[in-house]
Amino acid sequence: MKTLLLASVALVVSSAVVLADETAFKATLVSQAVLPANTIIAAPADAPEFLKQAGKFSTPDRKRATALGSVPGLDGVRNTGLGLPFDGQAVQGFSGIKTMADGTFWTLNDNGFGSKSNSSDAMLMLHHIKFDWQAGTVERLDTVFLSDPDKVAPFPIVMEGADTRYLTGADFDIESIQPVGDGFWIGEELGPYLIHVAADGKLTDVVPTLVDGKPVLSPDNPTLSLPADPSKPLPAFNLRRSNGFEGLAQSKDGSKLYGLLEGPLYLGDGKFEQADGATAIRIIEFDVAQKAWTGRSWLYPFSGAGTNIGDFNMIDESTALVIERDGGAGLADKACADPAKPEPTCFDKPAGHKRVYKIVLDDDNVGKAVRKIGYIDLLNIADPDGKAKQGTVNGVYTMPFVTIENVDVVDATHIVVGNDNNLPYSAGRVVDKADDNEFVLLEVGDFLAAK
Repeated sequence: MKTLLLASVALVVSSAVVLADETAFKATLVSQAVLPANTIIAAPADAPEFLKQAGKFSTPDRKRATALGSVPGLDGVRNTGLGLPFDGQAVQGFSGIKTMADGTFWTLNDNGFGSKSNSSDAMLMLHHIKFDWQAGTVERLDTVFLSDPDKVAPFPIVMEGADTRYLTGADFDIESIQPVGDGFWIGEELGPYLIHVAADGKLTDVVPTLVDGKPVLSPDNPTLSLPADPSKPLPAFNLRRSNGFEGLAQSKDGSKLYGLLEGPLYLGDGKFEQADGATAIRIIEFDVAQKAWTGRSWLYPFSGAGTNIGDFNMIDESTALVIERDGGAGLADKACADPAKPEPTCFDKPAGHKRVYKIVLDDDNVGKAVRKIGYIDLLNIADPDGKAKQGTVNGVYTMPFVTIENVDVVDATHIVVGNDNNLPYSAGRVVDKADDNEFVLLEVGDFLAAK
């Protein structure tokens, strides 16, 4: 690991590192809080029996699994030590976070087990949590289960005929959250949609996505269907699967939301959207009062090995935080000798690009690329006092997770960052152990003050 870290650093100037024409700022670990991977809660008492256990359709052929834990959780060829189905619902999968004024946080789990086809018994949940930074623990204050009693969803849901119409991961893939006075706005990936739920989790609005007045559709959008005749053209969609709203930010006055797609729009003829010579994704502005897209958007270009974003929150009226990542997991010191021949004892694709960027989006660059002020490297976080419960070696804490999907400002000098552990499928900390949910409080005063 030491060799990898040294190779990634070019030149230190004060608190910043100049690397590939981008500025890297120092981050120092203040504290870490860990929620154990296998954290399971019971479904609500009024939930149908079908929802009492989750992951019953996680076999490759989607045939029902009835024995608890009988389907192994695999990260490629590596067994994570946990299996499906679970007896209850997994708290796992934190995929967006928002700091509240009282020092607590709201977060949410995503659609369940990674796809629409295997998550029909995974309930959609929002979690109100509190960190004990001294003890290093995560306290779940409340869980809100999403439901659709008023039949707002513009398609049949899995629990269509149930007395309690709870929503599942086969209905929506929720990935980002903004608490508001009348409930929550949520960014979703299957449509993709922007959805609103009341404080009790009841669905009130489902807003289809538009860019430049045109629909944005993923292959999982329920309005699409295959033609009856195989010789006919397939339905058109312009966004890859699981590339919907991974990030959702809110303006400081609460009047606007900014949805950030995880992947680029397809332009046709084999081309995807670009900006500044790189693949770029859209930040799309939404008017909360009108419940409508404003027509304004920005382009977020990826840097270096970046391929996806993980979360997105505003710092002030014109600057924001964005997690940018690659698809790797684990550190290079445990890399497989031959990536083309992965083994259970090594990482075939180690993490190399896990960053939090500070960006500028304002009236001056509407319709253009955002400006990247700089970043912090989540594979190179200073922990000189060994405050992390896990993940620190030789004074350096790393987050070598495939999906890091939580970031927000805590105060003028600190941010919170957390991973999505994709329970039971991700093992980036240890080759054969399912990742815990790790949240870290980072001191990044120079980064937040940078212009």
